[in-house]
Amino acid sequence: MVILSTYSPSYADDLNLSGESAILIDVDTLEILYSKNPHQKLYPASTTKVMTGILAIELGNMDDIVTVDQEVVDLTDGSHIALEPGEELSLEHLINALLIESANDAALAIAKHISGSIDEFVKLMNEKAKAIGALNTNFVNPNGLPHEEHLSTAYDLALMAKYAMENETFREIVKNYTYTIPITNKKSQERNLWSANRLLYSTERINVNGTQTTIKYEGVNGVKTGYTIAAGQCLVTSYEKDGHKLIAVVLKSSGKNIYSDVHKLLNYGTNNFEKVKIGYGNKFIDNFPVENGVIPFVAGITKSDTYYIVEKSKVDLIEEKITKNTLEAPISKGQVIGKVEYYLDGRKISETDIISTMDIDLIPVPTLLDKIKSKWYLIVFLLLFLIRLWNLNRRRKRYRRRRTTLFGT
Repeated sequence: MVILSTYSPSYADDLNLSGESAILIDVDTLEILYSKNPHQKLYPASTTKVMTGILAIELGNMDDIVTVDQEVVDLTDGSHIALEPGEELSLEHLINALLIESANDAALAIAKHISGSIDEFVKLMNEKAKAIGALNTNFVNPNGLPHEEHLSTAYDLALMAKYAMENETFREIVKNYTYTIPITNKKSQERNLWSANRLLYSTERINVNGTQTTIKYEGVNGVKTGYTIAAGQCLVTSYEKDGHKLIAVVLKSSGKNIYSDVHKLLNYGTNNFEKVKIGYGNKFIDNFPVENGVIPFVAGITKSDTYYIVEKSKVDLIEEKITKNTLEAPISKGQVIGKVEYYLDGRKISETDIISTMDIDLIPVPTLLDKIKSKWYLIVFLLLFLIRLWNLNRRRKRYRRRRTTLFGT
């Protein structure tokens, strides 16, 4: 389960958004760079299909042939690709219709194919949401059509989008704004799909803080729009460019304001924050004492480079705190022997391991022979002393006998 941490910018962060709820996160660090009512439960509309799509990709086979049944046609409302009972399409075509054209009938067909029934698929959706960490989400259907209990939050949708964008197949689909479904057993003409996510392609102009700019935003690579009268305009957006990987979510905006809102969020993230290297790999930290080692210390270095998304004005304020483990031989090269923690404004923002640069063996326990060998010079000295003492005693006895012979007792 993923938990996002909240960043605390030092400057005013009122972006004057039209949307009722919004969030901007950095994908790599999971920092919330901006939020407005991020946990407010609202109707997610077709942004629901982020969850439907990722489940279809994970649980299905893209080459599967899906046969549409009458229930799918009967339950379809809103956006659709005119599926017919008995029509056969690959799961790949249906997922593209789901995520690009936002086809509600494709969502229903996918749900029945994966789980056998729509209700069972919805159970999977809710289970997956909870597993990801989207604890304030409740799905009732796979397409996002209005229902009083079908609710999510900007925070939860950001988590779902982050998770989905980690899947290569999902990423490759949502970055596109067109797709063609070939003829089927029920359709004699191709179906050309077109995305409503104009951030990917539109040259139409909007007002962003008094400046006219195109809706298209360079670096946007997904994810999903949504709209119903009850939900208003909703948009989950992924952005990747120049070291920034961001996800922006806006719920319950209106008209083209939804695009202005996303522009403001992405501008805020890219203009005020930067991804910087706050720690270097293989950096010498210190010599760490080693108990009972054949060498009494080992050099410790950082395991890897450490990057973080930081408010530009605070890059130089990051501090390091070193923690050393108590070490006892044996020590292996590459073994974690401590850590470096990085702090900003008194809050830990990241950390990296400190590792050993070499193997350190344990001092061997000496055997009796080792002990004797270690004291050989004493033994030799003692033997020489005893021999000398014995020789001296012999000479004394010989002297006494000679003296007795000459002079008597």
